[in-house]
Amino acid sequence: MKFVLLFAFLIFTGIGYWLRYLNLSYLRLHGHKVPPEFAGAVDPATLTRITDYTLENSRFGLVASVLDNILLITFLFGGLLPVYDRWIMTLTPSFIFRGILFMLFLIYAQTLLDIPFTLYQTFRIENKYGFNTTNFRLWLTDLLKGLVIGTAIGTIVVSGALQLVAWCPASWWFWVWLFFLCFSISIMYVSPYIIEPLFFRFEPVKIEGLEERIKGLMAKAGLRVSRVFQVDASRRSRHSNAYFTGIGRVKRIVLFDTLLAQMTPEEILAVLAHEVGHWKKKHILKRIVVMEALSLLGLYLFHRLLQGTWLIGLVGHPEASFYAKVAFLVFLAMLVAFPLTPLANYLSRRAEWTADRFAVELTSDAGAMAGALVKLSKENLSNLHPHPLYAAFYYGHPPPVERIRSLRGFSADKK
Repeated sequence: MKFVLLFAFLIFTGIGYWLRYLNLSYLRLHGHKVPPEFAGAVDPATLTRITDYTLENSRFGLVASVLDNILLITFLFGGLLPVYDRWIMTLTPSFIFRGILFMLFLIYAQTLLDIPFTLYQTFRIENKYGFNTTNFRLWLTDLLKGLVIGTAIGTIVVSGALQLVAWCPASWWFWVWLFFLCFSISIMYVSPYIIEPLFFRFEPVKIEGLEERIKGLMAKAGLRVSRVFQVDASRRSRHSNAYFTGIGRVKRIVLFDTLLAQMTPEEILAVLAHEVGHWKKKHILKRIVVMEALSLLGLYLFHRLLQGTWLIGLVGHPEASFYAKVAFLVFLAMLVAFPLTPLANYLSRRAEWTADRFAVELTSDAGAMAGALVKLSKENLSNLHPHPLYAAFYYGHPPPVERIRSLRGFSADKK
């Protein structure tokens, strides 16, 4: 069984690398052509930067992925997991504290191993292409904040889940699922007030009249938004974004200052109208329902599989702990999820098409939405020539060229 899992992992990994190779080859073949949808907005020099940025990021990602996979195989199949598991067992007799330590030490080890890659990505690649604006002190501060927050959240989640496992061995899968659900909802409520301000400075939108126009757009769609903020994202990066945060009465709109500097008010409204489309079409609710249903099913299957003895053979020692068995089950879940990736992304792309159309209907301005996508793609150096098979497998959003072509076609149909 161990060999079968390893073989499946290598096959799936090989498929992923083959798709990456197809994508890069396709980009080398077509990367010198400016798509008609970007004519006048992207010149040959910018197109060269887009191609170079995509190729360099992809090569770097490939190296990082290969090293990560080697470490994963070594840990799970090379005998390190039993050694680690036995060591954790010697640290404390507490079932819950052992579980917390099992999780935290893995998180810390992964964080340390990722540091050289993150530094290279931030201060070499992002610097080279003009995106990085952070300094080492701010980068390190963000890293430490993230570790503290991850430690706190991980400790709460793991200790709560293990308490329920010990309290109700026969039906822990249901109570753990319910606990995870309630905790996730709680995080949605508190994140805008506690977590997000640790990384960004929130302030009212400075463009005169924009907040009123945004609230008017939301009211037209039947949504109530408590506040509209801009954040100082430019302290870290020139990449642009906007998002909805919170839930219920604390729902807020957050705009990166980089986005505000790049777009016209009409384009900003179009981007937000797209996000409103996800809310109004219940894409977010549907996604949550599906994910929670899959989580409940997964936890139930975990419960059933943990009752057998076959996991002991996979872990590699007869005293394998509950946590070591769960670690292998998480790996198994990753294998099961891989073939479902294109289906999940197809459904995501379909939702994006629907949100685009909603945005056009809400604003009556397809040109603004198309213009916003052109600027987002150009300013973020997005790949304008992804291989169709790669995009079908990995893209949760339709490729920019296809979205813009569809929007302009929709605009022409309305005339």
